[in-house]
Amino acid sequence: MARWEPGAGGRLAEAAMQLYVERGYDETTVADIAQRAGVTARTFFRHFADKREVLFAGSEPLRDALVRAVADAPAAAAPLTAVAAALDASTAFLGRDHAHSRRRQSIIDAHPELQERELIKMARLGAAVAGGLRDRGVTDPEATLAAEAGMVVLRVAFERWVADVEPGDLRALMRETMAALRATAGTAAA
Repeated sequence: MARWEPGAGGRLAEAAMQLYVERGYDETTVADIAQRAGVTARTFFRHFADKREVLFAGSEPLRDALVRAVADAPAAAAPLTAVAAALDASTAFLGRDHAHSRRRQSIIDAHPELQERELIKMARLGAAVAGGLRDRGVTDPEATLAAEAGMVVLRVAFERWVADVEPGDLRALMRETMAALRATAGTAAA
């Protein structure tokens, strides 16, 4: 096995997903993943901290895109409108591969430890978006409320998209879900 094989990270991620589906997450070891990918366990650890992180790699670029979209929203945009722009930006990361997303979500849904890790990821994304809103001058509790509402919209829309056998456009589903949130909030205030 070559020491620095090109594409090892992608092969490791694909091998892990295959094994998690075939054997189950708990029954799959790092050594199994490395062997399937044709690399050493040491190479695995150059790419991922542990087997759980295979499922969560890419969170940082997603976070950065969300924050950048909030920052780039028009200056006069209301907090929830800036968050909606961030959700639009998220679909460049989340809406690319429906089959992969379905497999990943089924693995996460089957394991409480992974569900917890997913919740931590969503909390970090929400905190980053709230920070981006604060950088725009939005104060709390509005910044936190708008960011957390956005994370709920993201989660609900993504779950609907993943559950659909024939997926539509994730961006359109995000916008539809945001519109439903706004309508619900408007009705609740009356």
